[in-house]
Amino acid sequence: MPISKIIANWKKNVFDAVYWLEGEEPFYIDQLVNYAEKQLLSEEELAFNLTIFYGKDADWAQVINACKRYPVFAERQVVIIKEAQHMGQLDKLLSYIENPLSSTILIVAHKDKNVDGRSVLAKTLKTKAVVLSTKKMYDNKLPEWVSGWVADRSYQIAPKAVQIIVDHIGNDLNRIQNELEKLIVNLGDRKKITEDDIEKYIGISKEYNAFEFQDAVAQKNFAKAIKMIQYFESNHKAAPIQLILPTLYSFFSKVYAIYGLGTGDEKRIASEVGIAPFIVKNYIAATRHYSFSKVEHILLLIQSYNLRVIGINNGDNTDADLLTELVIKIMDTSLK
Repeated sequence: MPISKIIANWKKNVFDAVYWLEGEEPFYIDQLVNYAEKQLLSEEELAFNLTIFYGKDADWAQVINACKRYPVFAERQVVIIKEAQHMGQLDKLLSYIENPLSSTILIVAHKDKNVDGRSVLAKTLKTKAVVLSTKKMYDNKLPEWVSGWVADRSYQIAPKAVQIIVDHIGNDLNRIQNELEKLIVNLGDRKKITEDDIEKYIGISKEYNAFEFQDAVAQKNFAKAIKMIQYFESNHKAAPIQLILPTLYSFFSKVYAIYGLGTGDEKRIASEVGIAPFIVKNYIAATRHYSFSKVEHILLLIQSYNLRVIGINNGDNTDADLLTELVIKIMDTSLK
């Protein structure tokens, strides 16, 4: 069942006895757990009717005993197991899940992975519980998610501002949301989020960031790329090499895919390669600077420099040294 349906039911006071939240994307699991913790009971009911366990320290017998208690001066009680993936003998909950108490809402947050679908527990959950299975969002869906999150709150955000956030923060929906919430608080009456706002309130420079560096490399603008590396060397948090290399690899992987499509149709490229429409032209432009064989070579280069970043065959090179070397080799015209 999707998260929107679960919350809609809760708002209508429609509850199931057991909710099993699992998977690789913690954002949606946290959203439901936070809502349950703060909204399912009134302030007066919380003290006696909310019980929270943490998987690492939870004992299955204590959890079942808590679930079998009756609510105090309330219609229902809520029992939450956070980080349930760390709980020992989790399958011992099976007896309770098969026959739960209707006045208890049990919410199990099982992050990072799903329960083995072949197990008795998994098969029982399908018939006895509401199951939310989450998958890590694909990177190419992040810009759409950010724009949608902003729009749901009646704000707008510039496409380039979206890309700067996504490239800098990466695939961490909780962190992206926290940064956007902080930013919106500071907007006042304005409803449009700009690159200036990203720089002022989140601290990501609109000129010196992973997105702009990627663009400099894509355009073969050597002077700009070196200037940015010098800035990164003095401002380590602006765009660490551990962020830049995956950004470059993703970019050139998509350029490689464009060659495979054999078309210049921007709409088709955006759809099939997974590129935000407003920057498709940047990727197509890169094909004019870098041949198919050169792009293949660049992808191998980036992989080799990624190994050097983690200390393999690196010597005493700094991150700035490595980036400078990489840019020189990427822009080397001896290999067309």
